[in-house]
Amino acid sequence: MIKITSNFDSGNIEVIAATSPTDIRLNIRQDNQSEFYQWFHFRLSTTERVEHRLRIENCGDSAYPKGWADYQAVASYDRETWFRVETHFDGQALEIRHHPEHNSIYFAYFAPYSYERHQDLLHEAQTSPLCELHELGETLDGRDMSLLVVGEPDDSKKKVWITARQHPGESMAEWFVEGLLERLLDEDDAVAKVLLQNAVFYIVPNMNPDGSVRGHLRTNAVGANLNREWQTPTMERSPEVFLVREKMLETGVDMFLDIHGDENLPYNFVAGSEGVPAFNDRIDKLQERFKAAWLMASPDFQTTHGYAIDAPGQANMTLGTTWVSNQFECLGYTVEMPFKDNNDLPDELYGWSDVRAAQFGRDVLPAVLAVVKDL
Repeated sequence: MIKITSNFDSGNIEVIAATSPTDIRLNIRQDNQSEFYQWFHFRLSTTERVEHRLRIENCGDSAYPKGWADYQAVASYDRETWFRVETHFDGQALEIRHHPEHNSIYFAYFAPYSYERHQDLLHEAQTSPLCELHELGETLDGRDMSLLVVGEPDDSKKKVWITARQHPGESMAEWFVEGLLERLLDEDDAVAKVLLQNAVFYIVPNMNPDGSVRGHLRTNAVGANLNREWQTPTMERSPEVFLVREKMLETGVDMFLDIHGDENLPYNFVAGSEGVPAFNDRIDKLQERFKAAWLMASPDFQTTHGYAIDAPGQANMTLGTTWVSNQFECLGYTVEMPFKDNNDLPDELYGWSDVRAAQFGRDVLPAVLAVVKDL
């Protein structure tokens, strides 16, 4: 008997037909009140060691159809280790081929970061003497908007803000934050020690908990793309941004990192604030020093591939990085990681993974250290 379910945290799939292991037909469900879709996450219960072919038929009309080229889905038997499986895209349907080794297997767009793990991350972090957990308010579905404050607040210290997962399907962003927090809270780590002598970190591990639980790709509970809400957020449509923005205005911001994933490009890269009115030579020099330090700290980072740089005055000011960078005249970067693999350092079995994303988060701290005193 074949059974497919997505009735769990971050689950997303619709079953068209599942008549035999080699004829399983599926669709990805759209985000609520939105046309965006690309994230999938479901469980297949079936007969082990038999060839299976699962066709997700509406991928050609998804949010980023070019993202399926050279993409391999991830699968897991234990929901801990996520490995890549044979995947083909014909321009319309994405076909996953696999011989399951056990009767039950999970498939996903990328290694999920569950709401339960999110809670574990917050509450384990608060047990450190270096960290406090604050609740900023509630989302539209009644979930907490949680902020971790790492370091002892002091007017003389720089304020480093880090937000992740404005787009909930970009789960690698919260894996990144998990790795970063692990290192930042390590009292024996010299980089972390010096950073906390000079800065306080304000970290929002998940900007979009409603979308994450609902299995959305890009939007919150009512279809708002949070990374287009920063100029005029409201409690009725985008409380997540409204609450975080209010706290930023209270604390000030000297540096901002907004962590994301990119569907198309198989590289890790950053996008800066060159197109905002407040961009100047000081910020330009900080950007270059930050990138140079990250290149030294991590071979997984590169600066050759990325987005086109905005012309002066042409930035989209509704984005988090552009609004924050301009409002506070500070260094700001959007950090992008791949859903596919890092083509500079490919891994045939795992591709870009949860483990690598967490390590990448650890490796960003030397780059922050390189600029922190001059922010």
